[in-house]
Amino acid sequence: MTSLRTGGTGPAPTRRQALTQALNAISYEILPFRSTEDKVLEHVPTGISMTVTTTEAKGLGPTLDLAQKLAGHGYTVAPHLAARLVRDERHLVDIVAQLREAGIDGVFVIAGDAPTPAGDFHDAYSLLEKLDANGHHFTRIGIGGYPEGHGTISDELIDRAIDLKSTYATHIVTQLCFDADTTTTWARKLKRRGVDLPIYAGIPGAVSRQKLIRISAGLGLGQSARFLKKQQNMLWRFFLPGGYSPNKLFERLAPRVSEAETNLAGFHLFTFNELEKTEAWRRKLLARVGS
Repeated sequence: MTSLRTGGTGPAPTRRQALTQALNAISYEILPFRSTEDKVLEHVPTGISMTVTTTEAKGLGPTLDLAQKLAGHGYTVAPHLAARLVRDERHLVDIVAQLREAGIDGVFVIAGDAPTPAGDFHDAYSLLEKLDANGHHFTRIGIGGYPEGHGTISDELIDRAIDLKSTYATHIVTQLCFDADTTTTWARKLKRRGVDLPIYAGIPGAVSRQKLIRISAGLGLGQSARFLKKQQNMLWRFFLPGGYSPNKLFERLAPRVSEAETNLAGFHLFTFNELEKTEAWRRKLLARVGS
């Protein structure tokens, strides 16, 4: 991911410059379905970096496979490593070796939603600790942030977890957020607590409500219920008349990216594999800003 900071003490970018920089430095999150590789190749420029999610039902295999395929096509890609799906240290060592051989130098480490861990790792922190102890080649290690809270975890526990995990991370990607002020306030508090990592604000791409319904239904009953509970702030916005558009949130947050007190460094779009629509939205807004 590319930071938008200009450095030094020069003038802050104009609104147009901030929007342009943010659109050019954007990253996408994708789901490891059978059609995903073809959709990426058809619609996503190689200059856009991506993360590949992990689903409890399919395990880590499809995530790692897709990440390796996309890396082979010249994309910068980081697979989600869900700690609760990693069986043990040997499994972790094998994953790291596999990614090294594929030329993948980034990962996004999460706990994952599996109710029962597959083995030794119960949370992201325990996996990050072991990863660091064993040594690795990764230059980019992302962890999650929750500006609008979490459906099942208290704010106090979230704060403690991010403080611990930040020691091993290079950046933070927030879960879906919808309110610019909430996101900015959270980012400022995080920096005041001493967490000085670049933060990428996670927002939905150009996703239709029909697509959201299909995705949540396809996750499986248990995982879908957990997904919907975590993303409750998202759902009611999607079902308002006219649905959701990323324009307003993006345009309100982009000028704040250059504010040193927030550490906001860019945007991460949750595409739900609506890659054609999301990339068309990005290009359309980029053309409008540049005109």
